[in-house]
Amino acid sequence: MKEYIQNIELKRIYTDGSHGPSVVVNGKTIPYITFSVFDRFKGQMQAIFTTRLGGVSTGDCASLNLSFTRGDQPDAVLENFKLVGQELGIELTQFVCSMQTHTTNIRQITQKDAGKGVVKDLDYENIDGLITNEPGLCLSLFYADCVPVYFYDPVNRAIGVAHSGWKGTVGQISAKMLMHMKLAFGTNPKEVYVAIGPSICQGCYEVSEDVALEFQKVYRTDSILAKGKAEKKYQLNLWEAISQTLLLSGVLEDHIQRPDICTCCNPEIFFSHRASGGKRGNLGAFMMLNGD
Repeated sequence: MKEYIQNIELKRIYTDGSHGPSVVVNGKTIPYITFSVFDRFKGQMQAIFTTRLGGVSTGDCASLNLSFTRGDQPDAVLENFKLVGQELGIELTQFVCSMQTHTTNIRQITQKDAGKGVVKDLDYENIDGLITNEPGLCLSLFYADCVPVYFYDPVNRAIGVAHSGWKGTVGQISAKMLMHMKLAFGTNPKEVYVAIGPSICQGCYEVSEDVALEFQKVYRTDSILAKGKAEKKYQLNLWEAISQTLLLSGVLEDHIQRPDICTCCNPEIFFSHRASGGKRGNLGAFMMLNGD
């Protein structure tokens, strides 16, 4: 597997042609993505994004599917979580999952939530962002083109992960994450480091006019919307919209890692809803504070 990981070739999307890869493929038993913006905090926290490779699921969910709701065998999904846990050095009881429905709702996670969504039933719903300041709890959210956004406050030792599809993005879930972290932990946005993870690029993401109009109400859209390939269609740049939200919220530009990998351009590496026509599993964004 290690040799196979090293041979992964990702189709990268460069907006200015001036930078190299911003993420690294890593892993001992499964391949996963790490983020250079967090390199200075090694030992304090972990943040990874999985590929679809290295798991035990079959069919449309082959092979590292991390969703119990895509028609996969539950035992296979559980085994895939164990593989992720091996990479992070944690047990199944340390994962805490979201219940994503494209809202901007955020939940603060505590020890009483440990294991929910994996070895315990979820007792909450409609949650697209998780935050915590408690070590050993692995925030776990799921994707197949939507944007994972990771937040780390090294001053107050707090983390958060958001699921930002078009509805979450136009609803500015990233700004709400920062607000919730400020209220809960005293977070100052200027001290936060953010990684925007692999997700669908503007060239692959065509939306209808009604979606474009929603963005025009909120954003400076000259850098977010481009004419689509058909009449009354637009190409939407979620990455730029989220970046604008973060900057306006006070996050420093050099604290933001923007993505250069599209899930839809790389369907052999990532699950992509658009590329597969909905026949797919789910990728995972995982983030946790290490113990003292």
